[in-house]
Amino acid sequence: MARLVIAAVAPGGEVDLAGFGARLARPAALRAMWHTLDTASFGAVLALCLGIPFAIVVTMTDLPGRKIVGFLLLLPLMIAPQVTALAWLHLFGPSSTLLGMLGLAPPPGTPNPMLGRNGIILLYAVQHAPIVFITMRAGLSRVPRDLVEAARSCGAGPLGVLRTIVLPVVRPYVVAAAALAFVSGVGNFGIPALLGMPVNYLTLPTLIYQDLSSFGPSVLPQIAALSVLVGALALAGMGFQSVALRGAGHRLAAGTPAQLELGRYRWPAAGLCWLVIGLILVLPSCALLATSLVPSFGVPLTWQTVTVANYTEVLVRQASTVRAFRNSLLLASGAALILALGAIPMAVVLERFDRRWRRVLGSVVDLPYSIPGVVLAIACILLFLRPLPLIGSLYATASIILVAYAMRFLTLAMKPVATAVGQIPRDLEEAAAVSGAGPFRRLWTIAAPLAAPAAVAGGLLVFMSAFNELTVSALLWSSGKETLGVVLFSLEEAGLGTQAAAIAVSTIVVVIALLLTLDRFGRRLPAGILPWR
Repeated sequence: MARLVIAAVAPGGEVDLAGFGARLARPAALRAMWHTLDTASFGAVLALCLGIPFAIVVTMTDLPGRKIVGFLLLLPLMIAPQVTALAWLHLFGPSSTLLGMLGLAPPPGTPNPMLGRNGIILLYAVQHAPIVFITMRAGLSRVPRDLVEAARSCGAGPLGVLRTIVLPVVRPYVVAAAALAFVSGVGNFGIPALLGMPVNYLTLPTLIYQDLSSFGPSVLPQIAALSVLVGALALAGMGFQSVALRGAGHRLAAGTPAQLELGRYRWPAAGLCWLVIGLILVLPSCALLATSLVPSFGVPLTWQTVTVANYTEVLVRQASTVRAFRNSLLLASGAALILALGAIPMAVVLERFDRRWRRVLGSVVDLPYSIPGVVLAIACILLFLRPLPLIGSLYATASIILVAYAMRFLTLAMKPVATAVGQIPRDLEEAAAVSGAGPFRRLWTIAAPLAAPAAVAGGLLVFMSAFNELTVSALLWSSGKETLGVVLFSLEEAGLGTQAAAIAVSTIVVVIALLLTLDRFGRRLPAGILPWR
């Protein structure tokens, strides 16, 4: 981050604040900044409208099948943004295979309604509603049953309890959820890349990508300035979230979590939840699947035209896509293995610091994940472009992508392991130390076995996040080092949407399989690691 700031404000070795301001005052930069703030703000508002009701019914009510509903709502967060954008892009418009099969496709020449500002805002809401859901569940699970029962005994109905008791108590979590959704919108690249760039609606991440793709490393000072601006917006949102949550836990007394009985509204509420899940998840997925099963756009999907040729092409025949699958598998597996193995000793060491230093070091670990991926990618380019002692230059190699993945997803591996290590009784280590066991032996015989399930869960989370990642690899890949996200984006840009859809469906299958594995593994994990359990 320091290298990025230096490149932005002192590209020639001397501080040049006037030049920094001039680079940010370009009309294209100002327009992209407005688009970023506009879409991220409205997307966060819509994400709140979608995520808060789901968090309430899943956490506080007797909704039938609420665990399955919570699991399905989290899927958009685990699926790459570019896959989500591709699914919705193929759901609407005159070339929609699904609408064409149903006879509902608009006439040829009709613009796709998902392109541009409104489509980006809608998909920000869908993609970031799980973030709101997770944040609100953390607050709602802390609302004591006593408060709700006291209000009900005074004659308040369920809606009255929500309005006068629950929502005022968890207001800090509402603000924090809004800030997180806003930050996620500021750094999102996959959605505005597929829905905004075709109509020249650029946000700051897509403007950075376009500048670097057009002019190469010669514009690094310019894109470093834009990256600092994106990072500043994201960190401001994260700071706002921290302020909102400061002391929020002290407002809530300990006790059994509150529950609201839906009564005769149980099944209508469940039906409404499944309807929303169907609209935001199942219907776009069906559109993506239908597109992947036709030979080309414009061919109706029938029993005579259905084909798996697109899957054969991208999984077996096409060298670039086969290479991308291999690269993504190796890079994601490598990052997951490195972080899963390294998280346990790191968590053990952090546990020895006092609470203040743990908070500071935890913030450092969270930083690469908190800032947008495009900012981290530019920082990596600046840091590894010139040769370094012992390792040389990592630019245009697969190693720079692996290092960036390790930086970005370290916090995903650390959080479950830190939770598990924090629950290990001190008596075990003290008994081992009295028996003569040194630090490494205690780590190997006590902490590692007890924290291993959490490390495996963290490694799987890292693999899922890195497997079809685009935001970081879009700026770091080079010839022969393509990843799945990059190839999917390139195929869609080249007009090979049916092959891009086949790749997207394949990645969704992998993510769902890993999520189901995590869910079955969840009973062996400490409470709170898997948000849908």
